[in-house]
Amino acid sequence: MDFAFGPQDEVFRREARAWLREHLVGAPARRDWERELGRGGWIGLGWDEGGYGNRRADLTRQVVWAEEYARSKAPARSGHIGENLLAPTLVAHGTPEQKRRFLPPIAQGRELWCQGYSEPGAGSDLAGIRTTALRTPLGEGTPVGASAVPAADAEASALGTTAVPAVDAGASAVGATAVRDTGAAPEGVFRVTGQKIWTSLAHEADWCFVLARTEPGSTRHHGLSFLLVPMDQPGRVEVRPIRQLTGTSEFNEVFFDGAVARAEHVVGGEGNGWRVAMSLLGFERGVSTLAQQIRFAEELGRVLRTAVATGAAMDPVVRDRLVRLWAELRTMRWNALRTLGSSESLADAGVPSVAKLLWGGWHRRLGELAMQVRGTGAAVGPADWSAALPYELDAAQHLFLFSRADTIYGGSDEIQRTIIAERTLGLPKEPRG
Repeated sequence: MDFAFGPQDEVFRREARAWLREHLVGAPARRDWERELGRGGWIGLGWDEGGYGNRRADLTRQVVWAEEYARSKAPARSGHIGENLLAPTLVAHGTPEQKRRFLPPIAQGRELWCQGYSEPGAGSDLAGIRTTALRTPLGEGTPVGASAVPAADAEASALGTTAVPAVDAGASAVGATAVRDTGAAPEGVFRVTGQKIWTSLAHEADWCFVLARTEPGSTRHHGLSFLLVPMDQPGRVEVRPIRQLTGTSEFNEVFFDGAVARAEHVVGGEGNGWRVAMSLLGFERGVSTLAQQIRFAEELGRVLRTAVATGAAMDPVVRDRLVRLWAELRTMRWNALRTLGSSESLADAGVPSVAKLLWGGWHRRLGELAMQVRGTGAAVGPADWSAALPYELDAAQHLFLFSRADTIYGGSDEIQRTIIAERTLGLPKEPRG
């Protein structure tokens, strides 16, 4: 695909830049910023379907928006999991009712999502999950189709009995559930029990898409289903933040203890969870990688300026590493542009694995160099220790520590190489227990 930006793309770029300049004032709260993006029509540009409150844009304009967003230093998105992972999956595999229910609140920036895949014993080996979801009949007297329920009634809320306005009547309320009456009663609910780990943004999310085992006794990729589970279920859903090397907690453990999910909130049909889950992973590394590379370029620029200021750039080995990192970053950009528009790339399971291998290792090496060019000063924090601020890091120190995980999360390097070997190169499969 030709990625040369045309005149209309540059008009779109000016529009995006002007909107960000006008609306990005101060440090907006994350939820408020998501809703502002929704009001501006900037969520859901890449969805294959419109009509859910989103405006569609072709691939070059999606790239333009991603680049301008990164350059504006706008807040990290808290709605990207719903927008970039769940929404395309619903467009591909969801029922019309599921699309009407869940896509508008995502496009409006009003409902946030997290991803319930990894488990303590099933991280990169996703087929080893043990979380179960057992079908049970609706409880006697459950008010199916009622217009409203008390907010504290977690089961009724999970069953989708809270009505919200139609898409063209305004924004839906966070946590509300709109399911148009199809004349058919729900077939029951699933009770979800198990533990998920490394769940990004679970502490903020309203919903979680969960891969769980719905067929008792099934193993590996058989008997799995993809369920949409409300997070606001006190006593049934518990979120525990995980403290990382950086002292922050972007990831969480999530414990489900009989959490309720509606039967009609199974995406792709019961037992088809593996197919849906693999489809979602194909959406995980798309246009957003180009925005990521802009942030990487800014980080590399800071490391370069530090190297000049400290005199580390006089070392030919350091200069070689800086130039190599610059060249590799350019290569990653052109590789991303090349594969984004290619139908062959979409069908090749190894393409996202190659991208992950490239950027994960690159970013980790950048973090290491960020420490090296500072010398012994890299070990000193930006503020004196105090009980109130026991663990303060500057940007370079945070980069070094957080990037240690880049070759692990999202599928470790070893798993990515196995995917490339088996699914792209056709090499013999690795023996599995």
